[in-house]
Order: sequence, then structure tokens, then C-alpha cells
Amino acid sequence: MLERSALAENALQALHDEDYDRPYNTQALNHETMIFVGGRTPVSLDGAWNFCVDLLDTGLRQKWFAMQPMPAEERSEPWDYDPYEGDTVPVPSCWQMLKETWYFFEGSAWYTRPLDMPQDLGSGRRFLRVGAAQYDCKVFLNGAFLGNHYGGSTPFFCELTGHLRPGRNWLMLMVNNTRTLDRVPMRNTDWFNYGGLYREVSLFETPTSVIRDLFVHLVPDGSYRRIRAAVEVDGGAREAVLEIAELGIRQTIALGADGRGEALVEARPELWSPESPRLYAVSLAAGDDRVEDRIGFRQIERVGDEIRLNGRSLFLRGISVHEDDRELGKVTSEADLRRRFADARDLNCNYLRLAHYPHHEMAARLADELGFLLWEEIPVYWAIAFDNPATYRDARNQLIELIKRDRNRASVIIWSVGNENPDTDARLDFMKGLADTAKAFDPTRLTSAACLVNHARNRIEDRLAEHIDVIGINEYYGWYEENFEDLVEIGRNSDPGKPVVISETGADGAIGEGAPARGLFSEAYMTEVYEKQIETLRALSYVKGMSPWILYDFRVERRQNIFQRGFNKKGLIAADKATRKDAFAVLSAYYAERRDAEAGGEEMA
Repeated sequence: MLERSALAENALQALHDEDYDRPYNTQALNHETMIFVGGRTPVSLDGAWNFCVDLLDTGLRQKWFAMQPMPAEERSEPWDYDPYEGDTVPVPSCWQMLKETWYFFEGSAWYTRPLDMPQDLGSGRRFLRVGAAQYDCKVFLNGAFLGNHYGGSTPFFCELTGHLRPGRNWLMLMVNNTRTLDRVPMRNTDWFNYGGLYREVSLFETPTSVIRDLFVHLVPDGSYRRIRAAVEVDGGAREAVLEIAELGIRQTIALGADGRGEALVEARPELWSPESPRLYAVSLAAGDDRVEDRIGFRQIERVGDEIRLNGRSLFLRGISVHEDDRELGKVTSEADLRRRFADARDLNCNYLRLAHYPHHEMAARLADELGFLLWEEIPVYWAIAFDNPATYRDARNQLIELIKRDRNRASVIIWSVGNENPDTDARLDFMKGLADTAKAFDPTRLTSAACLVNHARNRIEDRLAEHIDVIGINEYYGWYEENFEDLVEIGRNSDPGKPVVISETGADGAIGEGAPARGLFSEAYMTEVYEKQIETLRALSYVKGMSPWILYDFRVERRQNIFQRGFNKKGLIAADKATRKDAFAVLSAYYAERRDAEAGGEEMA
């Protein structure tokens, strides 16, 4: 047994110490260790990785990460795990989709692969980037622990400089997707808990001075003629040079002792909008480092109960989407995302809600290119441990990582800080802190959350509404709330003074063999709910958008009746992402009506 080896140091401790995780839970890989990757050429680490599930966390107890390659016949103890031989899995992937026995597995799994370096490592720096790992990812290189990251949907970086050696190196990642009461989200959710390295893993090589952050945006002062650039450089550079050639901009930015600097530049860019998604090539150089991006310039603001884009009132014709695939789980691709946007286009959408966690960054880049507006959010979902400082630290870090990743995307107009949370004092402090954080790191966008309805008084009523720009409301009248007249009364009783977006509404509609012809879970009933929702909501002037639940049917553990069988069937399109339900045409027609009225300058009742 490896418990007897020098690696474990003490057999009893290895077997019985339940504090084994503490030395490996620093969460030092966070928003502060991010680097800007636009325009950089990654070395892909995707492909086959050695793999082993580890339900009991034996790997940390036995220090698997310190095991060195050794022929089996030369070992003095039997190994419980061999990092260098055995099962392999593709990265990116979700382990649930690879083997039936892993389908409901929640726990730790180990990934190992070689990293071959040149004999001359040079004077530059090297950074590991993991696009997303669900949920706690610990990084080991050549037996040394380098740090871990919390959060299942945001990218993180680990600097390998100084730990790499010439020739062959061994990289090990331990990924744990266990749901706990103090994580974000916590144990109880309404989407499938996938696990693994499910987004791309890359290695980036940089000069000694590295550009960590670049934020370029139109100053939201209504003039549409000033651009601000905020820069952070690590490594001793004293200045940076910003270029936007199409606008005739070449601006030197002085950097302080902390590597930060900013500049305001007079310019008059063509404004980005869904109708005209204009993007500009932007570059920044500092020392020997250089990065690039394609950025659209626009202004989003709240004025009273209106959402205004470039000074013009906007109605968000939207749909909610999960990052889920019947065959691949949370793994996505450009083709999959382009299909999503094509379906949204056929719905006559101008907006999508990316629920309930940060989606792949490619989604926002494609939305920039194709002209869609986005609501992006973090999974502060249901009953988070609002009174736990560690939980807040986790949520805040996920929010900042999302903002830093996507705040150059013109398509992103809303940062959402939570969904359907109980209105307690602890929750108010928690969510207000997140809303303030969003404004501190990005004052150019709106904040929102899916807020609460007071069902006793039948009115929109949530203390958090005072601290956000857009009030999201999830309501399922006709489905979970059967009395549709209550929705009519809520509309009459409410005067929120801010724009309201119906962030969720809908009904399950099963189709195919065994589906009911009428009543609950029938396609006909789903269509009827959509028709009644539209009829009711169109009369409410403060409702400035909607994103019904949801574009595609998706996998979820909690939905197990005979019509759902492990899937939420509220999708306007079935899980095959091809078969459209009748309600699709109903919503598409309503959005076409709104689109045409807006184009003609008409007010819709």
C-alpha cells in the first residue's frame, strides 16, 4: 500500500486525517493571476490525458502527484493509481458522457499528461490556462503543488515559470465536482452537475513583461466621442502603446509602479448595435509583449424604466439558454454556438440570457460578430450560504473573472449577480456587494438579478431591486403557479420605476412517443401558456424584455417523471437541437411584430 511509502509520510494520517485537503485549498489561482490572451498564440494541451476517478480522495492522502514514472516490476509497493498508464479521456470532455459508470459520479478525478520543453527554456514566462474545470481544480507540476481554483465556469491561469525543467515534465490536474453547501452554486440546483476539464487547456508563452489586462470602452457620457483604455502590465514595463488604426489612434499610456495606467482618447467610432455590429481592431504593446482584440463601441444605460442602447429605447426580444448538449454535456464548439444563434435569429431575437453560469467565451465573441445582446451571470442560485465569507469570496471571484474575460465584448450589456434567492438580510448584503463589485470593475454595463414577487400582495417586491439597474423576474404562471389571473394582478399592482425583464417563463412540452396530447406536459398546453403570457405581458409598459425558459431541452437530475426522464422539457426546441415545438412559432411571431413596430417607430401596447 502506498500509505506505507515515503510519499504518504505517515500511514495513519494518510488513512484517517480528514483535514487532508487544507494544504491544497489556497484558491490562489483567481482573478489576480489572469493574463490577457487576445491575439496570443496558444499551445494546445487538448487531446488524450491519463485519467482516474478518485471518490475517496485517496490521491491527496497518498500524494499521487509526487509519484515518479517507474516500471511496474521495479516498484516496491503496489500502486493504487498509475498516473502514467491506464485509462485515457479526451480533453475537453465531461466524464459523465464517456462511461456509463461515471454518469452520476461526483467527486475527484485525476488528469495527467506530459509537457515536453526545449533544453533552453529561455528568459520568457509560461502560463497554463484552463478554460473551465468543474469545480475545484488543483494544479501539480513535477510533483509540486502550484495552486487551485474554485468555480466551474470561469477560466484560470497558473504560472509555470520556474517550475518547468528542460525535456519532459508531468502536469497533473485534480478536478472535483462535489456539490457542497458553501460552493457557488451550492448542493441544490436545477441543471446537471457535469464534471471534468470541459473547456480547452492551453499553454501560453510570453516575454518577461506580460500584459495582464486590457479594458477598452466608449465612455458612457452620452457624447459617443471618447474612448477609455485601462491597462495592467506585470514585469517592469514603464509604458504601453494603444493602437486603433481605423480611428487613427496611437496613444502612449504611462504605467505606474503597480503596472497600471489609463488613457482617454477623443474619437468618433461607428457605434455597435445588433443592426450594425461594427468591430474595430485594437492592439496594445508593452515591453516585448503585444495583445490584440476586436472591440465594438456602444453605450448601454437605464433611464427611468427604459433600457437605452446608443440613446435609443430598447426591448429585449430574448430567449434563455443553458450550456448543454445531449451527446457532449457542457462541451461546446463554434458550430454548436453558431447553430444556437441561428435558432435565436429565427426566433427574431436580439438578445439571449446565458444561464445560470458563465458560458464559453466564444459565445460572446460570436454575439459581437453576429449582433446579439447578452445577459451573463454567475451561479448565485437559490439558497447560497449568504452568511459565509468564504462563499462570498468565491462568488465575487467568479464575477470578477467573468467581467475581466468578457468586458471588451460589446454584446454583453448585463451582469447578473443572482437567481431566485430568498430576501434575507444576509442575502441583501451578499448580492449588494456583488452588484457594487460589478460596477467597480465595469461601470459601463447594467446590473441585474432574477428578483422576487411578493405573492401575498401580488406585486414585484424585492429589496435588492434598489441596488441593481434591471429587475429580472422569473414567473411561471400557467405552469408552477396555476392561477393566471395573479399575473394580471401583479402587473396592475407593480410600479417598479425600473425596467423589468421577464427573465424566465414557460412550460414543459414533451413531444414524440409517449407524449400527452393535452394537459400538463403536452405541446398544446405549452403553446397555450406562451399565448397567454404574451397577451398579458404586452400590456405592461415597464416590461422591457423577456427571455423565456428555454431554447433547448436540457439534462437535469431532478426531473424524473415519465414525460421528462432526466430532461427539462421547456425547450422551444427538443434536445436534438433540431425539432421545433409549436410554441417556437408563437414566440417568433410576437418578436417579429415587436421588431417591425420598433423599426417603424411605433409604440406597442
